[in-house]
Amino acid sequence: MTVDALTRTDAVSEEAATEAPVDSTPQAETTSETPEAKTEAPEASASSETPAEENTAESPKPKRGRPKVATTAKKTRTVELTLTVTGTADGEWQAELKNGTKWVAKGLEIPAAAVSRAAKELHADLSGPIDEVINAARELQAAKVAQLEAELEKAKLALAELDA
Repeated sequence: MTVDALTRTDAVSEEAATEAPVDSTPQAETTSETPEAKTEAPEASASSETPAEENTAESPKPKRGRPKVATTAKKTRTVELTLTVTGTADGEWQAELKNGTKWVAKGLEIPAAAVSRAAKELHADLSGPIDEVINAARELQAAKVAQLEAELEKAKLALAELDA
């Protein structure tokens, strides 16, 4: 639009405003409904809506995904280390250490006492079962020592008889 077109429209609307009296009733008469019908129409349309439709119209749908929450916590880098400690009934213990998928150490022999101390330091729930395994291995070794001592005594007696 040009400036002339804008001023003409303004001039035409000003002339119309001065010629016709300002009244809201002629506008209501131009429509086929009466003012009473106008007030009833919105109520009827509002009552025909279900409550679910009202809720969706009032509030927009929530965005998908996790909501963005501003945190002040620093993101820490985590390191995945896997320590596997295995023991036998004889009381031999080994440790293996993995960093992610890379082996750091494999087949390291460690004493049972160190395993017991480490388990106690970590958690009581860990130390109980580990101490039971270590005690069972200790009893087995004590029985083995007793058997070997008995064999040793027999061997000493046999040697003494041969020397005499």
